[in-house]
Amino acid sequence: MPELAWRSPSRSLSPVRYMLARPIRRIFLAFLWALTLGLLWAESAPAHAQTAPDKFIETVSNRALERIRNDPAIAAGDTARVLRFVDEEIMPHVNFERMTGLAVGRAWRQASPGQQRELIEQFRLLLVRTYSGALSQAADKTVRMRPLRGDAGAAEVLVRSELVGARGDPIQMDYRLERAGQDWKIYDVNVLGIWIVQTYRDQFGQEVSAKGLDGLIASLKERNRQASASPSR
Repeated sequence: MPELAWRSPSRSLSPVRYMLARPIRRIFLAFLWALTLGLLWAESAPAHAQTAPDKFIETVSNRALERIRNDPAIAAGDTARVLRFVDEEIMPHVNFERMTGLAVGRAWRQASPGQQRELIEQFRLLLVRTYSGALSQAADKTVRMRPLRGDAGAAEVLVRSELVGARGDPIQMDYRLERAGQDWKIYDVNVLGIWIVQTYRDQFGQEVSAKGLDGLIASLKERNRQASASPSR
């Protein structure tokens, strides 16, 4: 805001009028200061603050679809570009620590902080490599929200949606969300009736039972290494 230059009242003002000018000036300054603080708060608040959970998913989905449509490398499944896309558009809205912990299951509580960091990173890479090819199928889709069930003000909610295109059947996309202050965070996703957390919990549970947490980490690293070494699509 430009700095306002305040000039002293004219010397021709009477003493009474001069004394009245000072409180009026202070009131006006306080009003401007309060207005400035209000504008700054509005600009810094999250775009989806206090937004209904289904509206939040609709906004995030449309923004992601728009970026996919405008970036052929993402639609083609370029891993480096997809990773950047996920970090910038998806991860800020995901509680990935909780998602990973739920997928690992009871063994997550026994994992050291270092093991948890490794599991989070390797699981993220695995999901990106697994689903990056599906992004090409989403380029021509639009999101259609389904009616919200339950209480939109609850701490955790289920939001249902579909990706709809001119051809083919709608792609079911459901989300489990948790409230984080005035924000929402995704912690599980259902694609065509398959919940990500449950799918990987079954796989990871077998790995942990056979090889322990370090064995699971090693297995994830190997799967990601093989995927990165395979020819680009």
